[in-house]
Amino acid sequence: MANTYAVVLAAGQGTRMKSKLYKVLHPVCGKPMVEHVVNHIQELGAERIVTIVGHGAEMVQEQLGNRSEYALQEEQLGTAHAVLQADSVLGNLEGTTLVICGDTPLIRPETIQALLQHHQETSAKATILTGIPEDPTGYGRIIRNAEGHVERIVEQKDASSEQQLVKEINSGTYCFDNKALFDALKLVKNENVQGEYYLPDVIEILKQQGDIVSAYATSDFEETLGVNDRVALSQAESIMRARIVEKHMRNGVTIINPTNTYISADAIIGSDTVLQPGVMIEGSSEIAGECIIGPNSHIVDSKIGDRTTIHSSVVTKSVIGSDTAVGPFAHIRPDSEVGNEAKIGNFVEIKKTKLGNQSKVSHLSYIGDAQVGERVNIGCGTITVNYDGKNKFLTTIEDDSFVGCNSNLVAPVTIGEGAYVAAGSTITKNVPAQALSIGRARQENKEGYVKKLKLK
Repeated sequence: MANTYAVVLAAGQGTRMKSKLYKVLHPVCGKPMVEHVVNHIQELGAERIVTIVGHGAEMVQEQLGNRSEYALQEEQLGTAHAVLQADSVLGNLEGTTLVICGDTPLIRPETIQALLQHHQETSAKATILTGIPEDPTGYGRIIRNAEGHVERIVEQKDASSEQQLVKEINSGTYCFDNKALFDALKLVKNENVQGEYYLPDVIEILKQQGDIVSAYATSDFEETLGVNDRVALSQAESIMRARIVEKHMRNGVTIINPTNTYISADAIIGSDTVLQPGVMIEGSSEIAGECIIGPNSHIVDSKIGDRTTIHSSVVTKSVIGSDTAVGPFAHIRPDSEVGNEAKIGNFVEIKKTKLGNQSKVSHLSYIGDAQVGERVNIGCGTITVNYDGKNKFLTTIEDDSFVGCNSNLVAPVTIGEGAYVAAGSTITKNVPAQALSIGRARQENKEGYVKKLKLK
C-alpha cells in the first residue's frame, strides 16, 4: 500500500498483568500479541512499520526482528509522546500513518483496510476506529456533526445525559495524514493530572485548525479489545480461538468439539481432516487432508502427511508421513521423521529417529538416536540403548530387518539388511545382513532347587 506507514505502541510495562513477561509479548493462540498486530499490518503492505519500545525493548526486537523498525521511549510520558518518538523515522514523509496499540491482537486486517479506505474517501486529516458496545459506560463517546464527521470526543465524566446515550466509543486506533500528525504532536501539552501527553489531544488540535476528523465504526466491537490484564488476555484468547476453529471448519475441517479444541494461529490443516475432542495443535504445524487426530492428541511444530491417524499421542517438532498410524499413547519427540505407511503403536517413544516406509514399532518400545530402514519390524519392549552416561550413539537398523521382542540394542551398533535379532537378546556387536543374532544366556533348569531354599 503506497505511502502508508504504521506506528505500533508497545512501550508500556503492563503492570496490571502482574508478570515478568513484557505485556505485548503475552501470547494469544500461541503468538505474542504484538506479533499478531505487526503481521496484520504487513498483510496490508505498509511501507514502513515503527514499533515504539520501552521496558523490555530487546525482547520485542528479538521477537519481531526485521519486520519492524524501532524507536525507544525511555520515559513513558503518554501516548502522544510515544508516537512522537517515531518522528525521526516518519516525520518528513508524505502519506497516511496508522497508529495502533500492540495489545490489540483482535483487530482484523480487513478492518484496518476499511479504516484506511474510509480515511482516504473522506479526505480527513485523522480517522478514528470506533466501536459500538452494548454498554459504553466508562468509554469516551464519539460525538459526530451533521456531516457525520467527529465533532469531539467526550469522556464519560464530562458527558451530558444526552451524550451518554451515544454508544459509539473511541477504540484507541487511528490513522492520520502523516505530516499533520507530527506537526500536531509538537503542539500537545501535558496540562493534566498525570502530566502526560495524550494522543486524543491531537484530534482536538486538528479540529481547532479546521481539519476534517472522521470515524469508522467496526461492526464487531470485540475487535477493539485491548489486553491490559489476565482477564482480558483470556477473553482475547477465547475470541481468537473461536475465529480460528471457524476458519478451519469453513475450509473443510471437521472439529467435533470446537470449544474443546486448541489450534494455533499459524497452523495449517487440510480438508476432510477430523479433529476429535481435546486436540491441541501448536506452533507452525501442518496437517494434511483426510487425517484423523484422535482425542487429547498434542501436535507441536510438526508436519503430518495425508490420511494419517494420530491417536491420543504427542508429536513434537517432527515429520510424519502419509497413511501412517501413531498411538494410542505414543510420544514422538523432536527431530524424528516417520515414513509413509508406518506404524508407531501403543506406548512407543521415539526420539531423533528416522523410521522408514512401512516399518513398524508396534508397542512398548523406546527407539532413540536411530536410523531405521524400510519394512523393519521392531518387537515389543525393544530399546535402543543410546546413552553410556556421557555420550549418545547411533543405532542403525537396515531394510527388512526383524528385531524380536524385549531386545536391547546397545549403540553404536548396526543390524544389517534382512537380519533377525532373537527375542530377549542384548546386542553389542554389529549383526551381518541376513544373519540371526542371539545375544542371551543359555537357559538352565535346576530341578528340585526350590525345595532347598526352605522358604516355609
